[in-house]
Amino acid sequence: MTDQSRPLPAQPRSDTIRAAIWMIGAIVSFISMAIAGRAVSIELDTFEIMLFRSLIGIFIVWALAGLFGRAHEIRRARMGLHLVRNISHFAGQNFWFYAITVIPLAQVFALEFTSPIWVMLLSPLILGERLTKTRGIAAFAGFIGVLVVTRPSPETFHFGLIAAALAALGFAGSAVFTRRLTRSESIVSILFWLTVMQAGLGLICAGADLDIALPSAASWPWVALIAFAGLVAHFCLTTALSLAPATVVMPIDFTRLPLIAVVGMLLYAEPLDPFVLLGAAVIFAANYFNIWSETRGGARAKAVTEK
Repeated sequence: MTDQSRPLPAQPRSDTIRAAIWMIGAIVSFISMAIAGRAVSIELDTFEIMLFRSLIGIFIVWALAGLFGRAHEIRRARMGLHLVRNISHFAGQNFWFYAITVIPLAQVFALEFTSPIWVMLLSPLILGERLTKTRGIAAFAGFIGVLVVTRPSPETFHFGLIAAALAALGFAGSAVFTRRLTRSESIVSILFWLTVMQAGLGLICAGADLDIALPSAASWPWVALIAFAGLVAHFCLTTALSLAPATVVMPIDFTRLPLIAVVGMLLYAEPLDPFVLLGAAVIFAANYFNIWSETRGGARAKAVTEK
């Protein structure tokens, strides 16, 4: 008979810390993408940005996979799951590229941070992960911080806010399906099919009007940065998701908010609203509480095992 009193396995402390470190790389990459995305938005629409970014990404992934002897990891398995994951991400990324051009960066990133709320709701259904009290409290506190930052009202309504919210939903779907893919697929294979499928989606959407604009010589470096930063971000995020549950990994991304607020102030003269700092403090507290609880849980589980 199974001992019902035995505690469920907790996330190892070392894996949670490693996932947090990988998320730092993702945060830097996402901020770089926002800066580059604004730079090229004058010439290219969101579909064209996704098309050229993905085409460059295919060559980068293929070259690096061959260089490090990992090309054999690219498999044609779970293609349906790859497609669902990439459609979700493609939609989210297009909404995101649009939002960063029409509303302040801090608002975009703040609304994007509702993604962990969706991850929290989707993970039990798709991944079979537990929705613990600790994770629920952390996600709720983070959402409160987002509301403090955005202070939504009829007077401040803009379609860019809706686009940023839809981007969050798309990224949440991408995150939970990425977590599911990592159970059987390598990171190299996930990144390869990311670039290939999204290049196809970009070509279809950008070419629907039979008018695909090519980047100018001045824009190509920015497009290349978007492609490189996007792959690095996905590599870091996918690695983090392979080390820890999505409901642990995604809230760490909240730390982008104060950083992008400073970037918006320095590069685009966007006002540094004190409510952004207050909301960021709430979000940081939620992050710390979540990670602290997870690492303590791992330590307690180890102590029980060793007894």
